[in-house]
Amino acid sequence: MTTTESIPTVAHPFDDADIRLIVSDMDGTLLDEHGTVPDRLWGQLERLRERGIVFAPASGRQYASLHSLFEQAIDGMCVIAENGSIVMQDGEELSSVTIERDGAAAIVRTLRQLAADGADLGIVLCGKRGAVVERADERFLEAAGQYFAAIEVVDDLLEHDDDILKLAVIDFHDPVAVAAGLAAFSATHQIVVSSERWVDIMSRSIDKGVAVRALQERLGITPAQTAVFGDYLNDLQMMDAAEHSFAMANAHPTVRARARHTARSNREHGVVDAIERLLAR
Repeated sequence: MTTTESIPTVAHPFDDADIRLIVSDMDGTLLDEHGTVPDRLWGQLERLRERGIVFAPASGRQYASLHSLFEQAIDGMCVIAENGSIVMQDGEELSSVTIERDGAAAIVRTLRQLAADGADLGIVLCGKRGAVVERADERFLEAAGQYFAAIEVVDDLLEHDDDILKLAVIDFHDPVAVAAGLAAFSATHQIVVSSERWVDIMSRSIDKGVAVRALQERLGITPAQTAVFGDYLNDLQMMDAAEHSFAMANAHPTVRARARHTARSNREHGVVDAIERLLAR
């Protein structure tokens, strides 16, 4: 007589959790290696809605870019854009924090000097109405276009009249050097290396974690009811805003050290696998 031993079930952080809010970074986290939303997510979003669980993308991307990515499921969705500088729902601004114009002008002038000294960089001024740039070569515009759907080339960034949410800077060789070149502004501004090429400059008072906490307060959801997923340094503060924090397997070592759990890599669709586990309960 042959007997079959049962295979023990591996515990998962979601097994006993009352999750009401899921917040996910995009590039390197939810999006696959081709920058695409996994197909399985679309059905999951509908099931999450049915169970009263809010899903919110949180990204350094602008709102227009995130709106485009989630267009087929955007109705009612809370969107954390520009690294937390603005939170939107159904075209309505839920919260925002802007950069004071004189400070932004000083930063732009410093970046222009770094470029004159040889840095291969381009500046994106991220406003509420859209993004504007001065650099207009194809290489730069193609790189910026991956993250900014609404983008316009202008003669002078400092002449653009819009509320400034963030400055994003790409350096094709060494973004860490750009961040170091802006060290004089670190007392008044948040300077974050947000990917292997990009540096984001925001108000000192804002980051993804602040935005997540503001959304929790608005929705009446606690950190114990919140799960967050991230992979890079601009996700660090977000890890502290949720009891269920996940670093992707491909995450920066500092993010893995900060998070409480690990999810499969973005190539393996780790976020949707975790959501599937939650929905299967």
